[in-house]
Amino acid sequence: MHIVKSRDGRQLRVQEWGNPHGSPVFLMHGTPGSSLGPKPRDALLYRQGIRLITYDRPGYGESTRLRGRHVAHAADDVADIADHLSIGAFAVVGRSGGAPHALACAALLPGRVTRAAALVSVAPPDAEGLDWLAGMTESNLAEYAVARRGHDHLVRSLEARGAAIRADPTSRLPFGDDDLPASDQLVISDFGVKKLLVRNFAEGLRTSIYGWVDDSLSFIAPWDFEPMDISVPVLLWHGLDDIYSPVSHTQWLAEQIRHADVAIEPGAAHFGSIAVLLEVLRWLVADAHPPMMAA
Repeated sequence: MHIVKSRDGRQLRVQEWGNPHGSPVFLMHGTPGSSLGPKPRDALLYRQGIRLITYDRPGYGESTRLRGRHVAHAADDVADIADHLSIGAFAVVGRSGGAPHALACAALLPGRVTRAAALVSVAPPDAEGLDWLAGMTESNLAEYAVARRGHDHLVRSLEARGAAIRADPTSRLPFGDDDLPASDQLVISDFGVKKLLVRNFAEGLRTSIYGWVDDSLSFIAPWDFEPMDISVPVLLWHGLDDIYSPVSHTQWLAEQIRHADVAIEPGAAHFGSIAVLLEVLRWLVADAHPPMMAA
């Protein structure tokens, strides 16, 4: 575990997993979440030659809050962490709420990001021709409706949910929708996956709900970069039955990103992205060169 100072003096908690001499990949956690989010086991990462780097986004876990942050700001924090770890080039992957942040790194750090993957991502809120809310579950619709009323309304709305998760994360996980697809129910019923998710949410909200608040606000604000500006290879993965970030969002992104490979999996939904993560990581480091060291 590392504590890294950002360029503006904030604290960022960073974790490393797998092979310390392997090809570096940044994994951006979901919303809400933390650097302890779901990932392949250390032994699998080591055998694949992957050095996996995770961090608490601002306001989560032990990372200092940055109120008003936009999605694009993730690129600065990732660059600062890479500099601290003497990593020059790296790949990046984000799942769910982490996916737009991974795309930000791909767009804004073209000299450093080699490949990127976005799993079950949302699209920008101003995506032309996309009905942004269509197909989302009621819990998402309610959260974004409150977020559009402003910061203070969202804080009040999420305070009770955050307190309940801290008190009993096992029974109060934020994906208890009655209409959860069967494939997602199957994924999260697995003891190992449930344990990872419980730890992830509990740690992310341990000190405050502000990471969750700021993530939600950032998704409905301008991202401050254009997906069409991404020039590195990108893998977009989505479960066809996703009710949290509908597949139409990835289909829109695929039309904007020039070098995008798209995988839409029938019979899978939002949490199917956990099952495919190791395969995605293999793609990210395929034909990888030895990591360049930052000066």
